[in-house]
This record gives sequence, C-alpha cells and structure tokens, in this order.
Amino acid sequence: MSSKPESLAAAFIHHLTYERRLSPLTSENYARDIRVLLKLLNKDDLEQVQFLNIRHVIAQLHSKGLSGRSLSRMLSAWRSFYNYLIRKHHYQHNPCNGMRVPKSPQKLPNALSPDEATQLLTFSPDGILMARDSAMFELFYSSGLRLTELAQLKPADIHFAEGTVKVLGKGEKERIVPVGAFAIQALKVWLEQRVLIIKPEVTALFLSQHGDAISARTISHRLKSRARQQGIHQNVHPHILRHSFASHLLQSSGDLRAVQEMLGHAHITSTQVYTHLDFQHLTKVYDTAHPRAKKRD
Repeated sequence: MSSKPESLAAAFIHHLTYERRLSPLTSENYARDIRVLLKLLNKDDLEQVQFLNIRHVIAQLHSKGLSGRSLSRMLSAWRSFYNYLIRKHHYQHNPCNGMRVPKSPQKLPNALSPDEATQLLTFSPDGILMARDSAMFELFYSSGLRLTELAQLKPADIHFAEGTVKVLGKGEKERIVPVGAFAIQALKVWLEQRVLIIKPEVTALFLSQHGDAISARTISHRLKSRARQQGIHQNVHPHILRHSFASHLLQSSGDLRAVQEMLGHAHITSTQVYTHLDFQHLTKVYDTAHPRAKKRD
C-alpha cells in the first residue's frame, strides 16, 4: 500500500532541511509549492500521476494569472519531489520530466537609485532597535547579501580588520564579501548595544527586541517600515537592496565577474540581468547629456 501524499511530502521537506541542509525559508518555499500540487492533483496515490495530470495543473495555475517564473519555480520543486520519490520510494517515473511552462517576458529587478539608497540609510540610530536596523540595512546594501544570509550571520563572521564578512550562501557555499566603511561603523555601534539584550544561548548577530535571533520576516517588515518613514514610495524589500548593490557596483566598475563572485551566483547568466539595469542607466545618461540624443521641439 502506497504512503499518503502528505506523509511523503513531509518526509521530502525533512530531507531538504536536515540532509541537504537547505535554509528554513527555502524549505518552506518547497513545502508551499508541494502543497499546491497535492491540492490540485487531489490523488491518494502519487505514483499514478501522469504527464497529462501535471500539464492540467500547470494550465489551471496559468489561467489564474501565475507568471511563467512562478510556474517554473513550482515545476522545479515538483520535479525534485518526484526525483526524491524515485530514489527513496522506488517510483518508476517522474511525470514532470519534459514539461515546459508558458514563458513570461523577462522582468528586470527593481533597484533604488544611489540617491534613494542614501536617503534610505541616512537616519539617526537612536536606541537599540534603530542601531540594529542601521547595521542590518547598511550591511545589506554594502555587501549584497540575501535575506537568509543576513539572518544567519554570527558576530564572528564579521572581520573588522580586513573589512569583510564571511557568508554561508546557497548550497552551504562560503564566500568572503567586502564590507563598506559605513556598514563597519554601524556594526560597531550595534555590537555595543547587542550585549544589553542578548540571551546567553543565542549566537546570531542580529537580535529581536527580546534577545532572540531575528526572523527573516521581521527584517523585511522593518525595512519596509523604514523606507516609508524615509519617504521612499516604492516597495522596498530586502532583495531590492541586493539588486541595488549589484546595479550600482556594475555601473561604477563594469566588472561582471567580480559582481558575480560577491553575489554568490553559481552561473554568470544570473548576474547578467544587471547588465540590462546598467544599460538603462547609460541610456538615461545619454539622453540627458548628448546634444543629438533627442529631437528638439
């Protein structure tokens, strides 16, 4: 008798979390995508699922307005789930193999302008939580970290003498990233405040007001709130600071490989999207500065 789909899904997420050691946020994303699949399939035996069943699920989700990118992410999670079932439960085939999703136009990542980044980060770090927020946001923008990477940092990961931070990225790959002078100063201020609230057993660099490790959700909430208070009207989320870091660094240096290394991208194609942002910047400069860029009225 085959195992229940929910039990198989729970075992898969346990495998991702404790054997592959994916971050809690990544494991939860997988879990959410698998829940969607199980709900729409509505089958008691996952081994009986066929290619046409998966195609029908994809069509349902696409008709509800899900983007090609979201569907691709879901399909990748489902394919990984079935590969796990083949290895661990001796399933005979993966119904997701060969499936393609409708393509969406490539959407460029949003980025703050350098002036907006300065506006966001220029505030007086009065009090413990403001000192923490200043250090978090400065480090985000200074070093282009992912949200989970920032949340998992420990004080020992910051090397003040070298001006670097050691980051544990995707796939547990370590990288060393430079930290700017403003971020270094903000971190020093925060570490002086951190000792006032930390609990003895906590090792995280950034803490909640109760002395526990801060959650990724709280970081996101604090950033959005700070952006509103600083008069920035676009949706400012943690990844926008990573995009801004990459865009501004590329504008100044033009060194795509260096930006790839600092972002922790395994493939240069992931970094190349920022060349489009850089081109947008160059186009604006050209339109503003070149005497023959536009026809005069």
